[in-house]
Amino acid sequence: MPYRLLILLCFGLFALVSYLLGSINFAILITRAFTGRDVRAAGSGNAGMTNVMRTAGFLPGLLTFLGDFLKAVAAVALGKYLLTGLLLSLLPAVGHTASGEVFQYAVSVAPIYGATICGFFCLLGHMFPVFFGFRGGKGIVTAVGTILVLDWRLLCVLAAIFGLVFLCTRIISLASIVAALCYPPLTYLCFSLLPGSDPINRAALSAYQPLFLPLRWFLTLAAAAFALLVLLKHGDNIRRLLRGEEKRLTLGRSKPPKE
Repeated sequence: MPYRLLILLCFGLFALVSYLLGSINFAILITRAFTGRDVRAAGSGNAGMTNVMRTAGFLPGLLTFLGDFLKAVAAVALGKYLLTGLLLSLLPAVGHTASGEVFQYAVSVAPIYGATICGFFCLLGHMFPVFFGFRGGKGIVTAVGTILVLDWRLLCVLAAIFGLVFLCTRIISLASIVAALCYPPLTYLCFSLLPGSDPINRAALSAYQPLFLPLRWFLTLAAAAFALLVLLKHGDNIRRLLRGEEKRLTLGRSKPPKE
């Protein structure tokens, strides 16, 4: 079997495993365990941490956050370590040639490829879980867990953007949307700082690309796919924002007006 085809088959298998892992929706499971209700039929109807806190309490919300965060970390780790190790163990015995063919094969399955693919499909599973009628959450916590493992520095920049927009508007959905929109261009612009993008690896990857794309464009398009999923799940929020009806977060309880 051609090694390129073997790479694609392995990517497909691990993408499926990551999707199934992402489909374990902790918001639904934990809310059912604590209240016996479906979180999607209460509050905002979103199967996510915020709605769990609103409808079931702080502890269920915290457990939901941990579950959604850790499943993303687990999926990215599967792609970064297990998938990469498997592909490297299956390297064809081509020998060390003058052109460095073995090295070209090795870097073509650099950990960033598997990590990104598994993280994306985990997010896809969280948003459209096969176990729960394809009705999941908006994926912010799962996306944070994914980006943290992919590159924590980029996550810090996105968190700063989120925080700035939130401080100015007090609208969580708007801050999430702006951060998502910034993710693809930041990935492209910061490519030289990302793992696996040093000049030696870039030269080798230009000779052999398992997914038919230069690494810079693969990562940028993957970031665009992440952002698109987040925007699709925030469709209702976007419509309310355009109508000026999206609620702002208020800290503490409002005091009743004095008579």
